[in-house]
Amino acid sequence: MLIDLSVPITSGMPVYPGDPEVLVTPALTVAADGVNVLALHLGSQSGTHVDAPFHIDDSLPDLDELPLSRFMGPAVVVDVRGMPPRSAIPASAFSEVPPDVLVLVATGWSAYWGTERYLEHPYLSWGAAALLVARRTRAVAIDALSVDPTPAQAFPAHRELCGAHVVIGENLTNLEPVIAAQRAGRPIELSLLPIKIDSADGAPVRAVARVV
Repeated sequence: MLIDLSVPITSGMPVYPGDPEVLVTPALTVAADGVNVLALHLGSQSGTHVDAPFHIDDSLPDLDELPLSRFMGPAVVVDVRGMPPRSAIPASAFSEVPPDVLVLVATGWSAYWGTERYLEHPYLSWGAAALLVARRTRAVAIDALSVDPTPAQAFPAHRELCGAHVVIGENLTNLEPVIAAQRAGRPIELSLLPIKIDSADGAPVRAVARVV
C-alpha cells in the first residue's frame, strides 16, 4: 500500500513567513498552443519539501552532495499528537527510535493547514534533535511548518540536524494511516526524494510511505 504524504502545490498556498509566494498559472494551453504547460513560481521550501544542510550554513552539503539513501528507507512514526501549541517535543518522545531510519513526527498540525493556527505548531527540542543525531537518523520529517518554532531566531533543531547531514522534511500530511499501520505491526518505508535542482538548499518532494 502506498500512502501520499504530500500537500498539493497551488497558487496562494501557505509558505513560511518571508518565503516566496506560490503562483501556478497556465503558460500554454491546448486551445491556443496545442499543448498544456504550467508556469510555476515558488521557493525551494514550498509545500512538502526537504531541507539540505546547506539551508542553514554555506559550508554544509547541498542536495546534490547528499547520498540518495538519506531520502528513503525504513521509517518509524513518533506520535506526539495532543501536544499544546508552540510546545517543544522532548527527547523522551524519541526514546524508542531505532538507529539508521527515517523518522516521521506526527503532531496532528496538518489539520490546520491554510489557517493562522498552522504557525503555532509544536517543534523539536534541541535535545530531541541531538538524540536523533546520536541514533544516526537519516531524515526527520514533520507534519508541520518547521522542526523549529515559527518564527524562529537561532534554529537550534535545524542546526543540530543539518550539522550531522540529517535531511529535514516539512509540511507533510495524511500521517494517520501510517500511524495505524505501525500500530498493526506492519513495516513502513518512506521516500522523500526531491526534485533535482542544482546546488539547492532544499526542494519540493512527493513524500510517499509504503506499508509492507
